[in-house]
Amino acid sequence: MTRKQLLVATLALGPALALGGAVALATPLAAQEHDEMAEMMHSVEYLGGRPNSPFSEAVRVGNVLYLSGKLGTVPGEGLVEGGIVPETEQTLRNIADALERYGSSMDEVVKCTVFLADIADFRDMSQTYMGFFPNHRPARSAVAVGALVLDARVEIECIATIGLPGSP
Repeated sequence: MTRKQLLVATLALGPALALGGAVALATPLAAQEHDEMAEMMHSVEYLGGRPNSPFSEAVRVGNVLYLSGKLGTVPGEGLVEGGIVPETEQTLRNIADALERYGSSMDEVVKCTVFLADIADFRDMSQTYMGFFPNHRPARSAVAVGALVLDARVEIECIATIGLPGSP
């Protein structure tokens, strides 16, 4: 049975479980499918960790991907220049690349947290950010912080789904 079929089967059981009802799994196959779905939903996979790094680039729990914060850096070149708009654009391109690497996309992002070195950059960051989410608006928080690594102006972390029904 595919992961998608297992998810649909589990979702079908959800209302009965939410109401506190006991669900009798009618066949041994149904019980096996339930066990496989439970195992998948509780599996944790640490992705993209680098030697001597204290964190993973992403962590997958079932069909949810937790992406570590990204900066507006270009590999081998460092932080892009030009201020908040080019940094936000590069940060979101870096997020899109990471999501694709792990089987997701910007269309599957459900939550972002934006860290700004200067809250005065909020409006320009937000206008740039909106261009990367033309099909939906993920939940979002934005906070000002004292400083960011590499003297960046913006860092963004995301939570996304991977291959849920109805996703692109």
